[in-house]
Amino acid sequence: MSATLARIYRYPVKGMTAEALASTALEPGKRVPGDRRFAIAHGGGISHEASAAWQPKAGFLNLMRDERLALLEARFDEASGVLALNRGGKPLARGDLRTPLGRTLIEQFLAAFMKGELRGSPKLVEARAGAFTDQEAPFLSLVNLASVRDLGERVIKGEVDPLRFRANLYIDGLPPWRELDLIGGQIDFGAVRLRVAAPIRRCAAVNVDPATAARDLNIPRALEGGIGHPSMGVYAEVMSAGVLAAGAAAVIPER
Repeated sequence: MSATLARIYRYPVKGMTAEALASTALEPGKRVPGDRRFAIAHGGGISHEASAAWQPKAGFLNLMRDERLALLEARFDEASGVLALNRGGKPLARGDLRTPLGRTLIEQFLAAFMKGELRGSPKLVEARAGAFTDQEAPFLSLVNLASVRDLGERVIKGEVDPLRFRANLYIDGLPPWRELDLIGGQIDFGAVRLRVAAPIRRCAAVNVDPATAARDLNIPRALEGGIGHPSMGVYAEVMSAGVLAAGAAAVIPER
C-alpha cells in the first residue's frame, strides 16, 4: 500500500487557522511542538501563571461556538517569543509574549475583535506543559485525504476543505476510511512510529469553513447519515523519535 504524508500542521492558538510546517521533530509520548500552546480564556478565568494541568475546551474560546476565531491566522516564533495575528495574510496584531506589554497588545486586539463572544476581558493563556487540545492524552491527529474527498463526493455533493478537521497530519494514498481499520496498529514514517489509538468523533467545530468562518455545513450529521459513523480521522501516539517531513512515505505493516 503506497501512502505519503501530504501535509503537516500545528495550531499555535486554539481555534485559529493552521500553520503549515515543512517538518517537525517528534518525541515519544508528546504532541507536535507548539501545537495548541496558547488559548484565549474569558476574563476572570485561568491565569497564564496557573497550573499546567490539562483543561477542557469549555473554558476557552473555541470553534464549537466562536467561529470568528477561524478568521485569524496565528504564527508563533519560538526564538523571539513573538505571536503574530493576521487575517488574509495582512498583519493585525503582534506581541512578544515574554513581556507584559506584548501580552497586553495581543489581548487588547482580541478584546476588540472577539468582543461579541467574550465574557469580560480576554486572557491569552499558555500551556506550561502539554497543550490546549481536546484530548488530555498527548495524541497527534491524522486525517486521510481520501476519506475527506469521499465525504464530499458521496454525501456533501461538493468539495470539503480538509482543514475543517484541524488535523496535525494529512495522509494521502490510502483508500477512503482505511485509517479506521488501523486502530491498535501502527504507521511508520521513516524513524517515526505512530500507534493508532482511537477514531476522532467529530463535533460542531468542523461545521465552520476555515476560509470564511461561515458555519455552513453540518459535518457530524453528514458523517452519521451518509457514512454511518461520526468519525473523521484518528488519534495517534508517537512511539519513536525522529524528524517528520511532508512527503514522507507511510509504511503500514500488514496485520
